[in-house]
Amino acid sequence: MKTTIYSFNVNGIRSAINKGFADWLNKNKPDIICIQETKAQPEQIDIQLFEALGYKSYLFSAEKKGYSGVAVLSKLEPDNVSYGMGIDKYDKEGRLISLDFNDITLINSYFPSGTTGDIRQDFKMEYLNDFSGYIDNLKITRPNLIIAGDFNICHKEIDINKPENKKGISGFLPEERQWVTDFLRSGFIDSFRVFNSSPNQYSWWSYRAGARQKNLGWRIDYHMVSETLRQRLQNADIHKEVIMSDHCPVSIEIEY
Repeated sequence: MKTTIYSFNVNGIRSAINKGFADWLNKNKPDIICIQETKAQPEQIDIQLFEALGYKSYLFSAEKKGYSGVAVLSKLEPDNVSYGMGIDKYDKEGRLISLDFNDITLINSYFPSGTTGDIRQDFKMEYLNDFSGYIDNLKITRPNLIIAGDFNICHKEIDINKPENKKGISGFLPEERQWVTDFLRSGFIDSFRVFNSSPNQYSWWSYRAGARQKNLGWRIDYHMVSETLRQRLQNADIHKEVIMSDHCPVSIEIEY
């Protein structure tokens, strides 16, 4: 069975709903959608709206109101759902949900941003290191992984506009890019690049200076897929026409 999995940083789920998120969801009908940056507590999210469209909701909000948070909406029933990485400083920010579907584990993560200064950049690098350890441990029992989310990192120069002007900027730092390289070498595929090697393919644009209209973007939203699933991967895409956030959705199709 072909299964479609979307990932979308909505920059506020309530804002996205006001901009037509439910109508878009009903039209496109992904089997699963991983949402980042919900910026809402569970009681502030109208899950009945999604239930009416055939989705069960799995929510993991930050303790701080109006901040961070992830959610998964799924038409498929997971065998197991886990909330958080088991590390309090990340889990209180609502950064990760893991769901098992038969032999595949789907992880939805909102990786920290380091754009507000050195303290958060250090926090981001700590998250990357601890996330790698979490995945290495998980792979022992669950080798078939799909990691969806906003990684807040452009991997290569092709993934960012005017890379010569982005030296020293969080999201394109050498150590961040090296982490992605090392992570992929540990047994993962950047799914989008399996199907599309073209430049100017972005998933996030600043709200400033008409960046989206000029396509001055960054590709920071991914589905990282275990090498063991390569033969089951059927397509990957970026849906830049969807305008409800400073991000747009990205998707994969995989044999489930």
